[in-house]
Amino acid sequence: MENDFTTWMLTLLTGILLGIFFFGGLWWTIHKGLTSKYAGLWFLGSMLVRTGVVLTGFYFVSGGQWERIVVCLAGFIIARLVVLRIKRPWAESKIIE
Repeated sequence: MENDFTTWMLTLLTGILLGIFFFGGLWWTIHKGLTSKYAGLWFLGSMLVRTGVVLTGFYFVSGGQWERIVVCLAGFIIARLVVLRIKRPWAESKIIE
């Protein structure tokens, strides 16, 4: 039973880490891309790298079990909420009125 709990917690943690990588990377890309001469390359390259890493992570974490994908996805969504909460004050301070 403990091994199952450990597996599920590691799966959730992996989802959180993948989400932080994805959404943190998205924020970083927007921050850098808007001031870059080659914004299109920044956005395209970032999307390909972030999506590739996350899909690969989901594939390995799943181990062929859909339940693990669901738990990993839950962690991914939790990370999205955390990144939004952390970055929102920064974004609001940069709004030009």
